[in-house]
Amino acid sequence: MNASKRSLYILAFILFVVMLGYGIVIPILPFYIESMGAGGMELGLLVASYAVMRLIFGPIWGGISDRVGRKPILLIGIFGYVLTMTWFGLATQLWMLFAARILSGILSSATAPTTMAYIGDSASEEERGGGMGLLGAAGGIGVIIGPALGGFLAGESLSTPFFIAAGLAFLALILAIIFLPESHPSQERAEDQEPIDNLRIWREAINSPVGALFILIFISTSGLMIFANIFGLYGLERFNYEPKEVGIIMMALGLVSALTQGLLAGPATKTWGDELVIKAGFLVTAIAFGLMLLANTFLTVILTTAFFALTVSLQSPALFSLTSRRAKVPQGIAMGLSNSFVSLGRIVGPILGGVVLDIHLNLPYISGAIIMLAGFAFSLVWFRSQSSDGDLLSEY
Repeated sequence: MNASKRSLYILAFILFVVMLGYGIVIPILPFYIESMGAGGMELGLLVASYAVMRLIFGPIWGGISDRVGRKPILLIGIFGYVLTMTWFGLATQLWMLFAARILSGILSSATAPTTMAYIGDSASEEERGGGMGLLGAAGGIGVIIGPALGGFLAGESLSTPFFIAAGLAFLALILAIIFLPESHPSQERAEDQEPIDNLRIWREAINSPVGALFILIFISTSGLMIFANIFGLYGLERFNYEPKEVGIIMMALGLVSALTQGLLAGPATKTWGDELVIKAGFLVTAIAFGLMLLANTFLTVILTTAFFALTVSLQSPALFSLTSRRAKVPQGIAMGLSNSFVSLGRIVGPILGGVVLDIHLNLPYISGAIIMLAGFAFSLVWFRSQSSDGDLLSEY
């Protein structure tokens, strides 16, 4: 195995471990909170605090990695993950959970943008879509296994899954230290530049042409999170599903997502190009929302959910790949900003889905379709106005 392939697989394993931990934490958090005498508001704040920290610190870590190299920042992110998962397992009071969750958001936000910047450094433009897809597949597998593993291990103790996640992260840390080379040569680093003004980067990112890509990433993530966070309640209220049925459907979603990003994303972007995949992704995902609303049997729910996962999972690597190619800034900043807009979508999507679900059972799906149609229209207008070599986010 050559060095670049080995590095890609190590990065994929790192993201697998991170998303495995994410999958483990989400189903256990309500029980953890309840055992400490807290309720739904505290749970919501705990989940949101993680996403907010990732939103703020993603670009900061990305910019730092452009100055000091990818590997040191990646190691900080993985070590932080080991530390905070262990802290979670040892927590006995609510403030300890909040402290661990906030610290996890701060440190783990170094992982995803740095791994993607690593791909941007080391892969050719034609290979970036496939590399991003493999990382997405690894994360998807972690999300599939995480909830089941968490539920199984929590039978012994609510703390056990966190210690298992910490152990896997420690293994990833050792692999990265020993086998992962630096992808960002010292002569290419921006070491002599002044410290990065994060707020100025955000303003310039939104106001520059490439800001449209960040907005599209936000729209796509928001639509996905509307579905992912309300489906359990939707299935219970409409179909009287039990956790077993919901688990099977969510496992199907994760499996299709992983296979799509791992096997189809690269060939799709090479064959049709990132732009067409992105535009078609928004349109077809809007249709998928409508089909899921029409599904009325367990089989049709699984099939429409799988179709939804297919469309979203083809689009996401294309968005990140195009951002990587077109942003005229160091890869760390570009990927850090991209992941910050993912985090923003992970904050807004669940809140919106929950609010409209309380109004009417079908509104989350209708809202998701409208959001994706808006993304489709926005992408049509933007791609038509931009040339392939436009000056995109040329300063920071």
